[in-house]
Amino acid sequence: MRPFLPLTVAAGLVMGVLGNAFAESSALEKQAFSRATAIERKLIDWRRDIHQHPELGDQETRTSTLVADHLRKLGLKVHTGIARTGVVGILEGGKPGPTVALRADMDALPVKEPEDLSFASKARSIYQGKEVDVMHACGHDAHTAMLMATAEVLAGMREELPGKVMFIFQPSEEGSSQVMPGQNKLWGAQLMLQEGVFHELEPDAIFAVHVMPGLSGELSWRTGATTASSDDLQITVTGKQGHGGMPWNTVDPVVTAAQVITGLQTVVSRRTNLTQSPAVVTVGMIQGGSAPNIVPEQVHMAGTIRTYDEKVRAQVGRDVKLTAEKVAESAGAKAEVSVVPAYSTTMNDERLATQMAPVLARAASGKVATTPLIGASEDFSFFARQVPGLYFFLGVTPDGQDPATAAPNHNPQFFVDEKALVVGARALSGVTIQFLEAGKKEG
Repeated sequence: MRPFLPLTVAAGLVMGVLGNAFAESSALEKQAFSRATAIERKLIDWRRDIHQHPELGDQETRTSTLVADHLRKLGLKVHTGIARTGVVGILEGGKPGPTVALRADMDALPVKEPEDLSFASKARSIYQGKEVDVMHACGHDAHTAMLMATAEVLAGMREELPGKVMFIFQPSEEGSSQVMPGQNKLWGAQLMLQEGVFHELEPDAIFAVHVMPGLSGELSWRTGATTASSDDLQITVTGKQGHGGMPWNTVDPVVTAAQVITGLQTVVSRRTNLTQSPAVVTVGMIQGGSAPNIVPEQVHMAGTIRTYDEKVRAQVGRDVKLTAEKVAESAGAKAEVSVVPAYSTTMNDERLATQMAPVLARAASGKVATTPLIGASEDFSFFARQVPGLYFFLGVTPDGQDPATAAPNHNPQFFVDEKALVVGARALSGVTIQFLEAGKKEG
């Protein structure tokens, strides 16, 4: 995921959120925060172990075994093999009440890690048919460890909890290592939902946290659209092959592809009303040709479309297709365009965000901020379309370093300040208790 610029705590948010926030914490919340602090060393050890042994999407067998064994030791009801390698643990509270779901993603990325850390990854694996290096360059190792810690915190309080908690350890958030781009196959959250993760027990709310460059231990969030939708773009331009020294006898798909890429920029800059909602069209890959003196028959391009509104999403998809096809046609070539939906926009429930703002402020000792729109996409969005959801962020840039210059997620230099992780465990425990206790009072 892409980082956002460093945030300043909004004065209005602080005034509204903090107020008497610390005086309002419940006995259960205080107990949860204390328990989280007590197992901070275990939390960090889990994170380091997972970091040193990263696994790509749909290959998280070691990680899921570690998680499942931990949940069983805590006495939870455990389901494995969901969406191939997913794990779900169910904690039954000692009192009646609502159900809360907490989600963490487990997969790593095809990135080679520098050898700076004592627990740096040396793992290699197969990604879409190719052998690659593997690294937790997005922080999912931290997410998994924080949710393992949260499960231990809340399991130790089960008799006092009014309701149930679902711990969802999801595979393949970054995409499947086995499903090729553009293939109409499901993975991750969508596959978990298709296989019925909410059939036996549907939660009343779902929460997740993501680590990002930002002030260490700072929690940030926003209401409404939070992360972008994502559509996979595939374009194949077909021309007429021939000699590079006699291009007049050819229809050059390389030149045409360049014109298509230029033309696609007008879809955003001239055809999309950016005062209503942002949009991004990026071509990230172009392949074609076999020799410097041969005009090839085909050039293939791949990219991504990011939007925050479903109407804008549909309009941009149509305009991308029309622009590519007509630009190619004007050059005597043909463009075949495929726009395949990947992830939806993550929508944070406004009522839920308002309800949880004080407990997030307490978890972060007052270090809170408002998140800007995020250009990355997240398949937590599919869970949040089923039930009210809140997706928030944890800053993990070490003290003394400017978050604006810190390596972003998906970069091999991405670094997690581990002392921030206990804040994430406190936050996940706190929002769970807040929701359960509020549901008990309403009931």
